[in-house]
Formats: sequence, structure tokens, C-alpha cells
Amino acid sequence: MNATPRVLAALNDILASAAPGERGALWQLAEQGRELDANLVRLPAGAEVGEHQEDVLDVLLVVLEGGGRVRVGDGGPALGPGAVIWLPRTSRRALAAGPDGLTYLTVHRRRPGLTIKSPGGAYEGGEGPCLPDRVCPECGRLSADPAPVFCSRCGQRFPER
Repeated sequence: MNATPRVLAALNDILASAAPGERGALWQLAEQGRELDANLVRLPAGAEVGEHQEDVLDVLLVVLEGGGRVRVGDGGPALGPGAVIWLPRTSRRALAAGPDGLTYLTVHRRRPGLTIKSPGGAYEGGEGPCLPDRVCPECGRLSADPAPVFCSRCGQRFPER
């Protein structure tokens, strides 16, 4: 089969039709058979995606509107429209929206599904573990953090335990 390139979304149209206070994932790449994931995310003024570490995937973040900062330790680069940021796997980081909010597109390799492996590492089948306390109530992303505070995709705070 030869796949045909096609336009999947008009991000300017999605942003124009979103409610002014709408936050979180406004669009997600959902095509079958894809090897990438992409998300259009809006954070309101002052909102944050708490500090987290992505151990498996590099992430490319492209700022479309507003501004803010990637916090790395005590500093980190300022973000503005058109900024392209590489978030390498294993880096600890947080995002903070500025006074005009922050709207960005993330792109990364598609995360492999969860599997149960034997102690020797061989796949033995079965279903993935049930981790409802690690699934974001806003966008449905499974957090790799065993005790997540904020969703690394949309910035939603996880419920208190």
C-alpha cells in the first residue's frame, strides 16, 4: 500500500474556533498506522505543566501563540511565537504560560503500548496494567510518573490522592 500525503488539520482554524478560555489538547493526531503523535495544546495565562521527565521520547515543541518559559532547574529559555524547542528524553522540565497564555504543538514518536514482561524480559502476553490514577482526566494520556501531579501533555492537575 502506498500512503497518500494529506492535510490533517488547519491549526489556525482550530485556534480561531476554540473558546477563549478553552485549555488542554485542542487537537491530536489520530490516524491509524501512524508512527508519530502530535498535539495542539493551549495553556491559559499563568498555567503550568508541572516538572516531569520523559524517559522514552524526545519531544519537539513549536510555539504558535502567546509565550512563557521552559523551566529547567532555576532557569530555562523564554518561549515566544515561532520558537522551536527540543525537549530531549531524560530531561527534567516544566512549562509555564506567560500573561498571554501559551499555545504550542508537540510532535514525538508514537509511544509503544504497555505490555507485561516476565522477569527475563520475554513477552508472555496478557493485558497491560490498569493504571487509572495515572490517566489524565482531561486528555486521557497515561503518565509515566508513578505519582503524577500535572499532565505533561495538557497541563491538567491530577486529582489529589
